[in-house]
Amino acid sequence: MKKVSLVSLGCSKNLVDAEGMLGILEKDGFEILNSEEDADIMIINTCAFIDDAKQESIDCIMEHIEYKKKYPERILVVTGCMSQRYKEEMLSEIPEIDIVIGTNEYHKIAEIIKNHISGKAEIHCSDEYMDCGALPRVVTTPPYMAYLKIAEGCDNNCTYCVIPSIRGRYRSRKIEDIVSEARKMAQDGVRELVVIAQDTTRYGMDIYGEYCLPKLLDKICEIEGIKWIRLHYCYPELVTDELIETVAKQEKICNYFDIPIQHASDRILKLMGRRTNKAQICDVIKKLRERIPDVIFRTSLIAGFPTETEEEFDELREFITWAEFDRLGVFAYSQEEGTAAARLPGQLDEEEKKNRQEVIMIDQAAVSEELNSKKVGKVFEVLVEDYDSIIKQYFGRTYGDSEEIDGKVFFTSSEKHKPGDFVMVEILDYMEYDLYGKFIKGEV
Repeated sequence: MKKVSLVSLGCSKNLVDAEGMLGILEKDGFEILNSEEDADIMIINTCAFIDDAKQESIDCIMEHIEYKKKYPERILVVTGCMSQRYKEEMLSEIPEIDIVIGTNEYHKIAEIIKNHISGKAEIHCSDEYMDCGALPRVVTTPPYMAYLKIAEGCDNNCTYCVIPSIRGRYRSRKIEDIVSEARKMAQDGVRELVVIAQDTTRYGMDIYGEYCLPKLLDKICEIEGIKWIRLHYCYPELVTDELIETVAKQEKICNYFDIPIQHASDRILKLMGRRTNKAQICDVIKKLRERIPDVIFRTSLIAGFPTETEEEFDELREFITWAEFDRLGVFAYSQEEGTAAARLPGQLDEEEKKNRQEVIMIDQAAVSEELNSKKVGKVFEVLVEDYDSIIKQYFGRTYGDSEEIDGKVFFTSSEKHKPGDFVMVEILDYMEYDLYGKFIKGEV
């Protein structure tokens, strides 16, 4: 039996692909290992979204090559977005790689590895987009939560983004397939489902002729055992009244919206190829807060987009102060080859982009601290993740905290809790991003 290790880099959508590869390999008789130490086959699932992600992928490949130097018989497989985007360059510049598999061929991974001829470098990348139906999965997230990918690809064609050229057009999965997968996860003990796609709000239009995210969410809410359903990547132009009402009425859906807005200047938004302007974004924020008063907003921004003036940057900062986003991530603009934005005049230098990124994060830290201060004395339901033996406290997340990317709630308790439990915690103190409290009672 061949032993396989896998490292997945980048976003949660990439992680779901990695879990699909592991599921295929396991079903075909391969043994899955948690470390590359003893692996016969080492797989790296790469990201190529921005320069930092590409560098992380290259660094990871080079680390695995050190194992291959000690054990030349090992097979090094590189998959994912970087493989799809730079297939020829990868083999020519890193000859230690044995197999390159793109984003449309990973469902054939077991067959490709078994048919591999030692010493022969191979490329398996197709521009014919694979069916994004259900695949066997080895879920690698904690057993109480999992990601549920409802579509592949993207049709938005933002001028700075390479995703459409790598992942292809938007392709929704069928409702019955998604619900079936979610039901199986619930049977396996998953209590939190994070619904993901490059744009979840566009779900269904390509196969049903209408936007079907509310309908899909209603179906998932019927599944016994699922307690939290979280939405990621809702584009502002498609946050409809129907979607807002669905989130408001369904208790299982977390009052949490991840809405990437990218900027607040109408001129920059137009250059980005975005489909909303500042006024429309403000209207969505106001509408959500009116209908769902305890809604938590997460957003992402780009600092230093080509031709961004000081005045437009100040406008973005003022907008952040006005909007009071609960969670915010910001990227320094990355000039990605092959994108329309990369060809724009007025590219800012790297130092200026990084400075603007840092300024926004300082601004946001003050906003976050102020919002967290208002939570002192309140009681929140917390999903227990683990126990920190050093500080002797449990930690977990509220409905307003998504796994890995948001803050934590640390709390003391004289009782025993296990990962996946839901408990009530009173907040006693706060920092910029984390909360501190004490256990009140167990799941209600």
